[in-house]
Amino acid sequence: MKFSSLLIALPLLAATPALAADWAVDSAKSHLGFSGVQTGAPFQGSFGKWSAEIAFDPAHPEAGHAKVTIDLASAKTGDTQRDNALPQAEWFDVKAFPQASFEATGFIAKGGNSYEAPGRLTIRGISKDVVLPFTLSINGDQASAKGHLNLVRTGFGVGQGPWATGEWVALDVGVDVDLVATKTGN
Repeated sequence: MKFSSLLIALPLLAATPALAADWAVDSAKSHLGFSGVQTGAPFQGSFGKWSAEIAFDPAHPEAGHAKVTIDLASAKTGDTQRDNALPQAEWFDVKAFPQASFEATGFIAKGGNSYEAPGRLTIRGISKDVVLPFTLSINGDQASAKGHLNLVRTGFGVGQGPWATGEWVALDVGVDVDLVATKTGN
């Protein structure tokens, strides 16, 4: 998967001291997952197909950009019944909404190796502002980023009808990001 830099609008270039570097994700070492609780039992899953474009410079995190696009039909938990239900209209409704996306137009340094990615998350056509906290470790041209975001699934229309109450599947879900990348530009 390729992380490619997106050019910042011309008016912003004059105010930005540097462009962020491009990063390419090592898909074999990276993971985009989710977690929840069904009938009292915790479960985890992952998305097998997703792409990302990321530009990041720790000296100028505000000049960075990230866009992640997720193929919702690729969600797997290892449970056949749950995996068959996720693409259906009550959950991700992949026929109407095949993709989810997250886009951040800058990052915020929080001290040490801690950062935040304020951005816009869109699932089932519903967009909300969220903040993904993450830690970042850079060693030369290699980087590792790990983050966790808590969401209320019904805020994005995930789990409709009898599934909207949280009686069988908890309303709170987690999104886990674990990326390994190589610097490719700047």
